[in-house]
Amino acid sequence: MSSKKKPIGSSPPARPSQKPPSGLQIAWDLLGSMELTVALIVLMMVLVFFGTIHQVQLGTWLAQKKYFSSWLLFFETENGFRFPIFPGGYALGSLWLVNLLASHSARARWEWRRAGLLLTHGGLFVLLLGQGLTQMFSRESQMAIEEGQTANHSEDSRDAELAVIDVSGPTEDVVHTFPVSLLEKEDALQHPDLPFEVVVKKFFPNAVLGRGGNTLATMGVGSRVSVMEAPRVTADDESDNISSFIEIRAGGQSHGVWLVSMALGAPQTFVFKDKTYRLALRATRHYMPFNLTLKDFTHDVYPGTDIPKNFSSLLRLQDKETGEDRDVLIYMNHPLRYRGLTFFQASFGKGDRLSILQVVRNPVWVTPYLACLLVCLGLAWQFLAHLVRFRRGIP
Repeated sequence: MSSKKKPIGSSPPARPSQKPPSGLQIAWDLLGSMELTVALIVLMMVLVFFGTIHQVQLGTWLAQKKYFSSWLLFFETENGFRFPIFPGGYALGSLWLVNLLASHSARARWEWRRAGLLLTHGGLFVLLLGQGLTQMFSRESQMAIEEGQTANHSEDSRDAELAVIDVSGPTEDVVHTFPVSLLEKEDALQHPDLPFEVVVKKFFPNAVLGRGGNTLATMGVGSRVSVMEAPRVTADDESDNISSFIEIRAGGQSHGVWLVSMALGAPQTFVFKDKTYRLALRATRHYMPFNLTLKDFTHDVYPGTDIPKNFSSLLRLQDKETGEDRDVLIYMNHPLRYRGLTFFQASFGKGDRLSILQVVRNPVWVTPYLACLLVCLGLAWQFLAHLVRFRRGIP
């Protein structure tokens, strides 16, 4: 029996060369790495720590907006220069979602027996994604309405707008608004439907008004009122008294300087080219294409106490566009959902004659229900798969 011997010094057969990973694959592996997961958890802990500490100085709403409802945290110098110093809640949350998706796509075994785990983790992904989108795109406001009153708008007490209202029309007013974020820049504001420009002379995020003293205003009640800047409020049940001096200019000429403030309730009007305009700095309004009329409000308390047991609002809903005209009852845990808005019974006042409704617009409100459905299906699939394998004696 003969056998072949390898010659001394011969090399083993060459293995096929492996293609080096591309830059995209390396980046995807890095996004799905456990090291990034740990780093994100540490950064989130730091963000939550400082965000919680600064609630004492800023208040809950401002601290949440600065730390958690932002992409980056900025440090601002005395001369107004801003530069980022730390990732915000949006940035860390987005990276965490990408890390979760990348790690599962790289390591998960796509088998039917593991479909339950994939559905469960998919539900968690949808839940986190939905919460992030809700934080970014949802809008909350309030509608305060008295019995017999009809309203078609809600107000956001945490935001403000400058309204220039043309009241010359015989039947309706024409409202032009500028968000308060534009007033903060202290610059000239122009609107395509206004024949003049509004120049912001001075802006106060929060101010205290007093009688007399030096003032920039030459027209209206502001000419007799002094303004002193005040620290921002921190209590959740309080709001800043936003104020500003504005000048009406047209053709290079000044038509007066006015003081507008959240604390001024008296209307201020002026005439320009035979049209009467009213100025108001007010809470931001969100108008709706339908009307709500409060027909009756009821308020029940527990016997022998002043603790609310139940309060409800009976309203008439009128929508000219759809022809809808019906009565709706809103009470605790039973909101009204209509045209993408959800109306919750929030509070009351004025001796049970005033109803306060919380109005929420959330375009992704269905995501929590979808996430719960996916998690339930995944857990049921996983349980039944284990049960079938156990009954068949399969390890």
